[in-house]
Amino acid sequence: MKYIVSVKKEGVVAVSDENILDRKFTEGKLQLDLTKEFYKGEEKNSEEAKKLMAGAKHLHLTGKGAVALGVEMDLVDTERILFVDNVPHAEVLVE
Repeated sequence: MKYIVSVKKEGVVAVSDENILDRKFTEGKLQLDLTKEFYKGEEKNSEEAKKLMAGAKHLHLTGKGAVALGVEMDLVDTERILFVDNVPHAEVLVE
């Protein structure tokens, strides 16, 4: 699987599954808007994405693959994953 990784200033890293970029997901009052510039970045494989995630202070993970990487790295608590229209999303503050 390929991921789109966007590295922002101050240690913020957004990782999204490539196949959901440029889409919006809505469920009730919740919305994931992956059309925003915030999510645009470079295509990476899982190892490259994990390296960038390891150095982040704040993570935004969106999509089954991206959230699974966070779980695999023991960064994401599975009970705190938000689902919007069946798309998982997790935010992590690394101390």
